[in-house]
Amino acid sequence: MPATTMRRLVAQRELSPVEIVEEVLRRADALQPHLNCFITLCHEQALQQAREAEQALMRGATSGLLHGLPFTVKDIVDTANVRTTYGSLLHRDHVPTKDAVAVARMREAGAILIGKTTSSEFGAKCLTDAPLFGSTRNAWNASRTSGGSSGGAAASMAAGIAPLAIATDGGGSTRIPASCNGVVGLKQSLGVVPHSQVQDAFGNYTYVTPTTRNVADTALMLQAMTGAHGSDPWSLGVPAQRYFDDLQAGGDLRGKRILFCAAPAGRPIAAEVASAFEAALATLESMGAVLEPMSGEGFDVEPVWRVINHTSWRGRFAPMAAAHGDQMSPSLLQQLALAEHVDGVAFQQAMFARTALFREVQARLETHDFIFTPTLSRTALPIDQDLFGSIEIDGKEYAEVRANWFPWTMPFNLTGHPAISLPCGADREGLPIGMQLVGRFREDGQLLQAAASFEAAHWPANPLPVVAF
Repeated sequence: MPATTMRRLVAQRELSPVEIVEEVLRRADALQPHLNCFITLCHEQALQQAREAEQALMRGATSGLLHGLPFTVKDIVDTANVRTTYGSLLHRDHVPTKDAVAVARMREAGAILIGKTTSSEFGAKCLTDAPLFGSTRNAWNASRTSGGSSGGAAASMAAGIAPLAIATDGGGSTRIPASCNGVVGLKQSLGVVPHSQVQDAFGNYTYVTPTTRNVADTALMLQAMTGAHGSDPWSLGVPAQRYFDDLQAGGDLRGKRILFCAAPAGRPIAAEVASAFEAALATLESMGAVLEPMSGEGFDVEPVWRVINHTSWRGRFAPMAAAHGDQMSPSLLQQLALAEHVDGVAFQQAMFARTALFREVQARLETHDFIFTPTLSRTALPIDQDLFGSIEIDGKEYAEVRANWFPWTMPFNLTGHPAISLPCGADREGLPIGMQLVGRFREDGQLLQAAASFEAAHWPANPLPVVAF
């Protein structure tokens, strides 16, 4: 059930928060052995909060935007008094004393935390596995990855557990698993949702994000989390927005100018993804959008992203790796090693390149409303994919996973523009295919409106398969 429907039924006292939480926890328990998408489930706390939410309704008390609705939180986002492991053996018993701002705002809106979803260790790769818990499986095919690093959030969403999930995105970590699992994943504009945990707030390229099953639920969740907070300088001066309240049902894209590109220059794309992309473009055109092809030159930014990202990780985790490397993910250690010889000049040059990329995207969006791309170059990879192994696309092997699987997600982490991954059908094996729509900086409401309109127009013509669980 969509969160928007659930919210209305709760407000009308036709559905009890207790009934909802009991059913969500039952399904989570039943599917956990199949998906392995939770690290912690909050049975007692969630049920107690559900009873309190129900009693408040019966008293006629004023309710929040998300009153009685269950949500999950990726296990690298802090939750007060609920274990938060960061996917790490070294933090397996860590219990924060304070909520991250995004979590606090969900609770303030009345949402009920039902569990912590799996992530790669410290969110450090595009696959969801870690020494602490093993691998999280794709909701549609257990032999495939759920993507990452927010794989638990997306897999649980696709499998019909809670309708709202907090994820994170530092290079595509919300949009990659959303595409793999056939759900909606938004990376909002920089500063729209305060990031109270990031250590380099001024150089930030990471985001605390919503993952849901449809665009309206994403707008509902974003409305609850948005607004300035003193922990995040990028959020200051960014007013809270009525993303859900202002969302219009239906609508077209008449007169909207959309740039499109299937792949950055020199990067591959699977034939079935290319076909789904063409079908999506046809839908956009039928809605009145004015489409214009865009060169992929300048968007192959993985080397820039790697310097910025891996030096950040090295600053955070090198001492930990020196002391406890035998307990950490081998892929994380390999990524730390890639930044070992990056000096200050190389880092600053990467920051110069980030600025140049921002200006290039800004220039394109001054004359156009949106950019449209595939989210991924192919569907979900095998469950045992090695981050540093080759990637297979249509029978050909390519040397790098990141640059060849998700070249279109990393650029918009660096520029800060909002980008949303939308389900756009499936391949012949029933694996979901996602497309990405990118909007103007801080114009997240316009992006959500366009995404909702596209979703309504495209979904019936290109449906997803039915969840097998």
